[in-house]
Amino acid sequence: MELIENIDQIDSPFKNAVITIGNFDGVHKGHQTLFQKVIEKARQISGTSVAMTFDPHPLKALGISGPPLITRRDQKLELIEHCGIDVLFCIRFDNVFASITANDFIEKLLVNKIGMKAIIIGADYSFGKNRLGNVDLLKERGENLGFQTIVSPWINDMDSGIERISSTRIREIVMEGKVDQAMKYLGRHYQIRGKVIKGRERGGSQLGFPTANIKLHDELCPKLGVYAVAVETIKGNFQGVANIGFSPTFGDQLFTIEVHILDFNHDIYNTRIRVNMVKRLRDEKKFASIHELSEQIETDIKIARNILEKNGHS
Repeated sequence: MELIENIDQIDSPFKNAVITIGNFDGVHKGHQTLFQKVIEKARQISGTSVAMTFDPHPLKALGISGPPLITRRDQKLELIEHCGIDVLFCIRFDNVFASITANDFIEKLLVNKIGMKAIIIGADYSFGKNRLGNVDLLKERGENLGFQTIVSPWINDMDSGIERISSTRIREIVMEGKVDQAMKYLGRHYQIRGKVIKGRERGGSQLGFPTANIKLHDELCPKLGVYAVAVETIKGNFQGVANIGFSPTFGDQLFTIEVHILDFNHDIYNTRIRVNMVKRLRDEKKFASIHELSEQIETDIKIARNILEKNGHS
């Protein structure tokens, strides 16, 4: 996949470009379906599949408090590349970009610069200065400029058959702790990423369960509690149990994300790890003693192993 971060990088239009545009936060099943339609259409016309996204989120760029992101920039780009798109534009969204009129965006950027022959978008897509551009404008300009506008229907949750798969719904689900349900919408486990830092060093010495303490990279944090997790490290992939919260038994009221990696004996301080949230096990709880907490952790580990093995994380 070719990554373009500045429009000035384009020397000449792409051959028969088929494009989709959006924030694509989460790169969920709805987005994945959209990308596959772009790829298929590009194949039909011997063209180039193109996606355009923005960094930072347009709301944040305009000084409006936006939602916590499901996927930060690095993960979003990885996931889009994995979908098989030929060219990805990750454009810096600022006041200058926001001031481009809808007509100029279509003609000068999409058609003349990128070489668009087809665009595939959702029915509510809007763009350009003051968001005055919409599907109707695209269809109207397409007749004169020689491109096709294809409106892709929403992808619904397969269980209900009604609810639209959306980034908003996925955020709600993750914040409710229903990470196993989020997987149905994402097509993968919800993942948090971070750097392993020095913690309070009591997991191994006091509890007998050493933990990797994470400086969270992501904006969206799951509901506080204990989770069965699959951990990706520089030493390989492992099962684990994560605690997200304030460790009430110790009473210091410091927010932490601590991961006990099962069957693991490596030094991974200052490295980045990825924690795939498989299932929430329980709420945080204040125990009467460290011994009682240690016994609960042993129980959590047994339950987590069973869940993880059933989910293919051996």
